Amino acid sequence: MATLKDIAKLAKVSQATVSRVLNRDETLSVGEDTKHRILAIADDLGYTKHQKTTNQPKNKQKIAVVQWYSEQEELNDLYYYAIRIGIEKRADDLAYDIVRYFNNQIMDITEDIAGIIAIGKFSSQQIKDLEAYDRKLVFVDSDTLNAGHPCVTTDFDNAVVQVLDHFIQHGLTNIGMIAGEEKTTDGKEQLIDQRFRTFRNYASELGVYQARNTYIGDFSAQAGYELMKQAITELGDDLPQAFFVANDTLAIGALRALQEAGISVPGRVSLISFNDTPLAKQIFPALSSVTVFTEEMGRIAVDTLNRQLINPEVVPTMTRLATRLSLRDSSL
Repeated sequence: MATLKDIAKLAKVSQATVSRVLNRDETLSVGEDTKHRILAIADDLGYTKHQKTTNQPKNKQKIAVVQWYSEQEELNDLYYYAIRIGIEKRADDLAYDIVRYFNNQIMDITEDIAGIIAIGKFSSQQIKDLEAYDRKLVFVDSDTLNAGHPCVTTDFDNAVVQVLDHFIQHGLTNIGMIAGEEKTTDGKEQLIDQRFRTFRNYASELGVYQARNTYIGDFSAQAGYELMKQAITELGDDLPQAFFVANDTLAIGALRALQEAGISVPGRVSLISFNDTPLAKQIFPALSSVTVFTEEMGRIAVDTLNRQLINPEVVPTMTRLATRLSLRDSSL
């Protein structure tokens, strides 16, 4: 079990300083970087006694959380909501305050912030706008290493491979995909979904890719419904035995179209979705889905920013989180 002595040694401070920081002693004169270093080390070592204290500091450093979605869009998409919740929980552990900004408020960020966590997809110009604040940046759900910034992403590639392998292991070789397409919120960059890219490439390697079985629209339930209806009309008896759907919202619409057409799921068509938001379990049949550990993404983003603030010279890294295929009633 970790002790104050262990934390003090790693943080290179006295045990008394460690004790006072962990007990939120407001009279202690110590730099914010030292305080956050102590809190991070204590957490890494599993030291939890200090978490029971209610003596919270009145003034804490602030982290700006910039979301590429609007407030209403976030309410409609539990994926990004869960990432933000993970950020807020971890920030509280490390004694940071959170200030939220949405996609149209980048230029409104106040200057009294320690760093910025950006959730979602941002254009090169938007990244430059964030860089103008001269604060440490961490991005969640996009690869920004080429721009010189650390990021936290999901392992889309292995997740899609696992879905296709599952279909084929169950004798389903006529496989389609309903994919989503997006643009950055400033409309300057079209975004290619890594799930579609991996699906196309791996299915081609397996010899089962058919372009006509792929339907692409926006990430909405209505789009999923309309795309599946289109597939049912155009493909008829050649409708794929299985569909991989890029997220749960699209899959909910696709499932409704299949049910309206009297097509059995999973008897005639198996569905596997992506993200595994709570909605996946609440519909009938319950959706098989790739579980993405969204709260953990948020937590790691805060830890990454914290390390950047403690040591400004740390090399930017990309953290890719594994996924899990959660099988339910919508697939064989």
